[in-house]
Amino acid sequence: MPQARLRTERLELVPLSEEHLPFLVDLNSDPEVLRFLFTRALTPAETEERMHKWLRSARETDALGKWVGYSAAGEAVGLYMFELPDNPPRTDAAELGYRLPQRNWRQGYAKEGSLELLRHGFEDLGIDRVIAQTMAVNEASRATMVSVGMSFVRGFQQDWEEPLLGHADGEVEYEITREAWLARQAG
Repeated sequence: MPQARLRTERLELVPLSEEHLPFLVDLNSDPEVLRFLFTRALTPAETEERMHKWLRSARETDALGKWVGYSAAGEAVGLYMFELPDNPPRTDAAELGYRLPQRNWRQGYAKEGSLELLRHGFEDLGIDRVIAQTMAVNEASRATMVSVGMSFVRGFQQDWEEPLLGHADGEVEYEITREAWLARQAG
C-alpha cells in the first residue's frame, strides 16, 4: 500500500518526493533545527543523499515513510516521519518524528501533524504501538510527545560518533498504544 495523502484542519501531509528536495535542503541547512540530531548543518549533497535513501526505504515499507506538511497557503511547514524504528531495529511498532523550520516552531504544527499520523497509524493501518525518541534535553519535542498522548517509557544512552551538546543526559523514549489512543479518542 503506498503512503496516503493526509489532511488536518490546517495541514496537508504529502508523501515525500523528489520535489521536496529544496525544502529539505533549507530545513537541514539550519544548525539550530538539527541541534539534537547532528553537530552541524548538512550540506545540500548530504541532504539529497538522505532523501534518496528515505525514498528507497518508503518504497520497501508498506504505507510508512516521510511526509511534508503544507499549510493552507501552500507553504511547506515541516517534515513528518512515521517509519519502522531503527534504534534498535524493530517491527512491533512505528516510530513518530518531526522536524520543522524555526519560523514554524511553537505554532502547533508538530502536534497537529503528529496527531494525524497517529490517527492514520492506529485507525487506517491497524498499528498497535507507536514510539518516539529524542535527547533527554530536547524539552520542546518531549512536550509535543506528551501533548499527543504519549507516555515516557525509558531513558537510555546512545553512542555518538560526534557527541552532541547534552548527550551525557541520554535519550528518552515515549510511546502510545492503539488501545490508549482509542480510549483517548473516546473520552
